[in-house]
Amino acid sequence: MEEKVLTIAVHHQNQDEDRLQYSLDELKSLTETAKGSVLKTIIQKRERIHPALYMGEGKVEEIKELVDELEIDLVISNDELSAGQLRNLTDRLEIRVIDRSQLILDIFAMRANTKEGKLQVELAQYQYMLPRLHGQGVALSRLGGGIGTRGPGETKLETDRRHIRRRIDEIKRRLATVVNQREQYRKRRRENRAFQIAIVGYTNAGKSTLFNRLTKSDSLEENQLFATLDPMTRQIQLPCGLDAIITDTVGFIQDLPTALVAAFRSTLEEVTEADLILHMVDASHPDQVQHQHTVNRLLDSLDANQIPMLTVYNKKDLLTEDFIPSAHPSLTVSAYQSVDLNRILTKTEELIKDEWESYQTFIPASDGKLLQQLNSSTIINERFYDEPQEGYVIHGHIDPEHPLRYLVKEQ
Repeated sequence: MEEKVLTIAVHHQNQDEDRLQYSLDELKSLTETAKGSVLKTIIQKRERIHPALYMGEGKVEEIKELVDELEIDLVISNDELSAGQLRNLTDRLEIRVIDRSQLILDIFAMRANTKEGKLQVELAQYQYMLPRLHGQGVALSRLGGGIGTRGPGETKLETDRRHIRRRIDEIKRRLATVVNQREQYRKRRRENRAFQIAIVGYTNAGKSTLFNRLTKSDSLEENQLFATLDPMTRQIQLPCGLDAIITDTVGFIQDLPTALVAAFRSTLEEVTEADLILHMVDASHPDQVQHQHTVNRLLDSLDANQIPMLTVYNKKDLLTEDFIPSAHPSLTVSAYQSVDLNRILTKTEELIKDEWESYQTFIPASDGKLLQQLNSSTIINERFYDEPQEGYVIHGHIDPEHPLRYLVKEQ
């Protein structure tokens, strides 16, 4: 059964009204993703957040009346709450209170499927809870029921900080092993010099749709926030014959809880390994410019801003007015149209050529193995058979660091 939710927000002095509205719309979508239903939203204009109650005394009284009248199960704050604010609001309202960060952590707990994903979410939840333990006595004693309570087992967290600290250390140790395995896997890919593409973007921009169409696979596609949590990697072939590895990553979101950014660092590090980034943007979203900034900021923090990027403005079928892209190079597409998928692949090839160096070589017809390697590991622009010499003259582009580079030079 859906929980009845009331959301609360403080409208800061220097905060743009539209920005606040988009943020609250997103909070509503997050709540729906967590199987809750927002019955009402209370906004208070304040110069600064109340240090003890988040909102003013009078507003909290008003909220208490609404909670009783609408039989609300849960109050969710749009801003992150301190331990004191959490405790005081819970005492005053006499029901569970969580904040945006806890809600996001909750959805992640619901969506994590792999061992690594589950460990990362659990770590983030414990790190978030530790400084707030004192404020969550009532809620934590009945863990496992309702939004904001999914995740770390039935341990009586409020009685045992030591237990949490031990658990955090244990999870970190286990994660180090998983991260090490992932690094070995990446190392093998690097040694094979496979061309790597990472799809990034704001949550619900259409990354999994693009990934599934390009790889003909079936990672979870839903019109929901954070449908994909665990990165998926598949091999694809570009129209020119070049083999590439493509990875679908977790969606970005503004005000992502700090604990989560740290916990998902290893997942997002897939992005730093990429040779090319496809940045998916929902062109039809009214706040798409802000979404792009959020993703670019996170890429900066990962030192991935040096990697060549193609911005793909998706959902053009939902556009109601002329769209002017703000990033270059870019394409405006619908991930459901095969003609647009081909445009993305063709543009990707163009960008690869810009990064690689051109080569011209002669391969004897008897050297079928090398011919096959050039087909799958380089971009061949032109190939013709030279009868007198009994071999192929090939013009193409190659990654300057690819082991084949030296073979091609010698020919």
